[in-house]
Order: sequence, then C-alpha cells, then structure tokens
Amino acid sequence: MDERTMTLRQMTPAEREAQTVRELPELMPRELARERTRQGTARFLPDGRDTAHHHLVVAENGAGETVGTAWIGPGPRAEAGTSGSAWLYHIHVLPPFRRQGYGAAVLAAAERLVAREGMTALALNVFGGNEAAIALYRRSGYGVSSICMSKEVRA
Repeated sequence: MDERTMTLRQMTPAEREAQTVRELPELMPRELARERTRQGTARFLPDGRDTAHHHLVVAENGAGETVGTAWIGPGPRAEAGTSGSAWLYHIHVLPPFRRQGYGAAVLAAAERLVAREGMTALALNVFGGNEAAIALYRRSGYGVSSICMSKEVRA
C-alpha cells in the first residue's frame, strides 16, 4: 500500500466516542465503557474538535474509503504547548482493512501531522497483550519507554 495516498479528515467527538464504546466491551462491560469514554472526552477534549492542539482524524485511502481513525494531541500529563512530544491517544484500523499496511500508513500520517506542528516525538500507550499493535509500533521504529505491570491477587 502506498502511504502517500493516505489522507486525514476531521472526525467529530461523537464519532470517536461511538468507536471507542464499540472497542472497549472487549475489556469491560458496555455501560462502563460508555462512562469511561464520556469522562475521557470531558477531560481531554473539553471543546470537542476545537480543543487546542488535538486532532481527531479519519484516515482515507486513495479510493476515498475510510480505513481507520486516530486521535493525536499533547501528552495527557503535559500542559498544551509545553512539550515537544505529542501523544497518540487512539489509532484504529477498520477490520476489512487490517493486515494490509493501513495501520502503518495511518501511523506515518499522524507522525507527519505532528512533525509539521513542530513536535519532535510521538508517544503512545499499548496494552501488553496487543501483540499486533506492538509489532506495528516496533516495525515503525517505536521503542519501550516504560513498562507498567500488574498481577491479580486473591485473599
């Protein structure tokens, strides 16, 4: 796939919330997923698409088909404009387009977007069990910057 054919257009916060709620039930009950998504929007996107330094985008291939989405902004712990690093809050490739190079193309388009804005790094978080995503990030040159581990314990 030719990544130069990838274009990004704005996505609405409602589109982002709907997509996130579709994905999270794999990890938690649907109502909890809705509530967590609402909380995240209120915290990180208080002004929706007009939230400073945040980009909600839909990725389209050369044929104009929607292949995925991404949300890029300042790091969740940094004040807007105080860091040279951007944060990839969300990246998603629609199931019919997976394993065809679109994930790498969406990621490369996100990197170009933040580079044009003067950012010098793009950071992200990935669940440890998401082997496909980890492989994508490694192939794209990302390295581990921290590891958070957990273990279930019972009385």
